[in-house]
Amino acid sequence: MMKITAIGRGAVLTLMCIALAVTAWAAEKPIVLGQSCALSGPAKNLGVGMRTGLLAAFSKINDEGGIDGRQIELISRDDGYEPDRAIRNTQMFIDNDVFMVIGEVGTPTSKAVVPIIEEHRVPFFAPYTGAEFLRVPFRKYVINVRASYFQEMERLASYLIDEKKISRIACFYQNDSYGFAGLQGIREALAKRGMGLVSTGSYERNTVAVMGGLRDVHRGDPEAIVLVGAYSACAEFIKLSKVKMPGERTYCSISFVGTESLKKALGRYGDDVIVSQVVPYPQSSALPLVQEYRAAMSKYQHDMPVGFTSFEGYIAGRLFAEIARGVTGELTREKFIETMESVGRYDLGGLVLEFGPRDHQGMDEIYLTGIMPAIHVLDSTGNQAVPMKGELSE
Repeated sequence: MMKITAIGRGAVLTLMCIALAVTAWAAEKPIVLGQSCALSGPAKNLGVGMRTGLLAAFSKINDEGGIDGRQIELISRDDGYEPDRAIRNTQMFIDNDVFMVIGEVGTPTSKAVVPIIEEHRVPFFAPYTGAEFLRVPFRKYVINVRASYFQEMERLASYLIDEKKISRIACFYQNDSYGFAGLQGIREALAKRGMGLVSTGSYERNTVAVMGGLRDVHRGDPEAIVLVGAYSACAEFIKLSKVKMPGERTYCSISFVGTESLKKALGRYGDDVIVSQVVPYPQSSALPLVQEYRAAMSKYQHDMPVGFTSFEGYIAGRLFAEIARGVTGELTREKFIETMESVGRYDLGGLVLEFGPRDHQGMDEIYLTGIMPAIHVLDSTGNQAVPMKGELSE
């Protein structure tokens, strides 16, 4: 049997100390997450909102000890809502070994980076888009928090047709993958009811050049117009429509528009504007999670407004932490996904998200809100809306 000399024992102790130090360093090493989003340009309020909510959540989590002692660090890079810049940001994140990409804002940017994500097997967590390609076909490394655009369009169609008895519906959309996703969603919702759009019109991303699309839409003499665009262009469309082509009609938009930004941009033109939402009303105190979010915003992001977009970011941050804390042993990307699928159900203070081995969308609820005189939840009678369980993304 080999004897350990005094020098040998010293070397062993040294190696043990080094191992313990490395283990302690690994435990203290931050978990770095990358976010590519619009922090400039016409869609910047959406990126700022998502980032604000994520930061509020991570600040609270870090103050409470982080993930097994490890702090969460968010690196946000501006892509201006342009796919080529989103690709560069994502490649930079991967080259620097971020744990995952979180809170991407937009359909065209998400569509551009998903092939890179899948090639490198990096989780693409809580993108701020309801595009169907992130859901069908199933993608292992894409994890959606929100309901789909198809589900939002189904809820809007139900409101306009089944509840308000409107029959002439048009669509104004952004001329890219985001706009096409919304256009397809409303067409499918109308087709289920034996109907079609009376007219369509479009505009180019990151512009407010809406006049051509406005004329195309109004040629169909619609009673309601569904808008699929960013808040700046949608606000311009609605204001011009009401001034140049007045008449009694309803304007509807899906959640990506950014409700608070749209309301501010519309000013006194916000009457008859409906927006579908994928998260509960953040001004309500009914859910413990809403109270937690508002307290975190007050403490960590007190100079930023409370709203739907930052609340969605907060939900994403809290969900990330819940899943990460549930991982047994070393936190890896594969274990993160396996844990999410096996645990399945996450109750974040009254808001429940559910996942499974072939189900990477946490929520299905859709809410409707009206903008004027203030943003309020509504149903056909103007009262508190009951969330609708959507099934189109399955």
